[in-house]
Amino acid sequence: MSADPAAGRLVDAVIWDMDGTLVDSAPVVPAAFVETVRRLGGAPVTPERVVELYAVGKPREMLAVMMEREQRQSDEDLYHQVLAEGTDAVRVHEGVPEALAALDAAGLALGVFTGNSRPAAEIILGAVGLRERFVEVVGGDEVARAKPAPDGVLEAARRLGVRPERCAYVGDSPLDVGAGRDAGALPVAAGWGHLFEEGEAERVARTPGDLVGQLLG
Repeated sequence: MSADPAAGRLVDAVIWDMDGTLVDSAPVVPAAFVETVRRLGGAPVTPERVVELYAVGKPREMLAVMMEREQRQSDEDLYHQVLAEGTDAVRVHEGVPEALAALDAAGLALGVFTGNSRPAAEIILGAVGLRERFVEVVGGDEVARAKPAPDGVLEAARRLGVRPERCAYVGDSPLDVGAGRDAGALPVAAGWGHLFEEGEAERVARTPGDLVGQLLG
């Protein structure tokens, strides 16, 4: 009788952060917010300020802070339009396609939880040809609380049909590490991402290939 290929592996699913982890979207995403605020007639904001506001949550919540007014769906709709105009500058991180293929071939379920909105995730992942790799995509606009709260990781695990403790959550920022840890998942810091901070995670993958080696052995 053949051995079970799942026996002894660390996890049964890998949930990925998107911006900075799957793709290099810096400065594309911050620039989309900056341009959206400009078109809306708001006071100028810097890309650095946009990054600071990631923890606020949904794009319309971030835009409400930037515009100093109530949330408006029309503001978020404009952001998605502007973002779609700039996707030519988004790049998939080196090694990510190969890592996804290897994890998929090993039978691990693949999902995404991004603090960005679900429409933004569909726009970016579709533009770079990665959308078909993922069974489920969860956006920050689909959960009650933003990272580092565990809501999005838990929701992605639920949709994948895998217990959180059998999932890895891979992300480049300390917010990702916190979300994965509090969800009971295995948090893996993406050392190749632009928001990675040394010392924030017990487990670090330096490259996507390193991640595959750690998860599959």
